[in-house]
Amino acid sequence: MTQFIQALALGVLIGGIYALMASGLTLIFGVLRIINIAQGAFLILVATFTWWLWRTIGIDPILAAVITTPLMFGLGWVTYRFVISRIKGQSPSMSVLLTFGLALVIEGVLNVTVGNRFRSATPSYFEESFSVGGILLPKAQTYGFLAAIVVLGGLYLILTRTWTGRAIRATSQNPSAAALVGIGATATAALAFALGSASAGVGGSILSTLYPFFPASHYDWISRLLGIVVLGGMGSLPGALTGALILGLAETLTATYGGLQWSTLVFYLVIMVVLLVRPQGLFGARLREDVAV
Repeated sequence: MTQFIQALALGVLIGGIYALMASGLTLIFGVLRIINIAQGAFLILVATFTWWLWRTIGIDPILAAVITTPLMFGLGWVTYRFVISRIKGQSPSMSVLLTFGLALVIEGVLNVTVGNRFRSATPSYFEESFSVGGILLPKAQTYGFLAAIVVLGGLYLILTRTWTGRAIRATSQNPSAAALVGIGATATAALAFALGSASAGVGGSILSTLYPFFPASHYDWISRLLGIVVLGGMGSLPGALTGALILGLAETLTATYGGLQWSTLVFYLVIMVVLLVRPQGLFGARLREDVAV
């Protein structure tokens, strides 16, 4: 029983971190209908920069999110205004191709500047754990989970309690009506893309501590994030949270009882089973065929 509770606790911690990483991807799709394939590369870019800060200056990797988050917000805003906005109104496949190309550019720059080898930030508490009622909670995962909760809570407050958030939600629900009441589509879209990119600032810093990474790791991470977003329902933040928790639990329970080598297989098997039953995802809405484009 203790082993089962231990696996559940680890699954919730990992699921919360997955939810943070997927939140930016689902926010960008929900507002802009853009599938940002570069989100995984953003995570690895931040993880590499965080590792450099930790190695050269000694800044705690998770606390480094205070630095990386505003930097990624700025990078996201610039990327949208000068790159993504040029395909506005084009088919979704154009956004996939463009952001995939951006991911390849980031991978190439990292290969040239830092080299193609695995890295990981290992702060002093990396191998330490909290003991709660006989359940061990690794400090690195716990700190990452708490950071994820803070950021997700802040994102929720921004989207539901501020005029900016209401503008973003209005644009995602009905762009034409939002424009009629004076909401600037381009500025709102740039802000939404910047917020989605900023989430990678925290997610990448956490990733640098919990997982070894190298420039090409973004392929693995974007596949995980897309899996979470599709499972929860494209564009749904509650869906991303639920999907992340389900997959985090599935991964840790499989690693505990079936072996670590099966955890990745079960991760995608869960997605396949859910989508066979509910193709639109857990929280997604089925599109009417006569209005789908």
